[in-house]
Amino acid sequence: MTLDELLALPPTVNVTTAARALGIGVHKAYALIKEGAFPVRTLPLGSTVKVPTAALWSVLGVTPPMR
Repeated sequence: MTLDELLALPPTVNVTTAARALGIGVHKAYALIKEGAFPVRTLPLGSTVKVPTAALWSVLGVTPPMR
């Protein structure tokens, strides 16, 4: 995922998108979430899991430009 793609993400993303940004597979991402070892805070919402984009940026060392 490019820097421009990362910066264009909405406030929360699904696990598939977060895994892509982290450079891991989706199955590995879900396994890490289940183990409590996913490197980014997750938001369980019923049967869905969301990942806050700001937390993803932080783990990746991405700083959004000031507007």
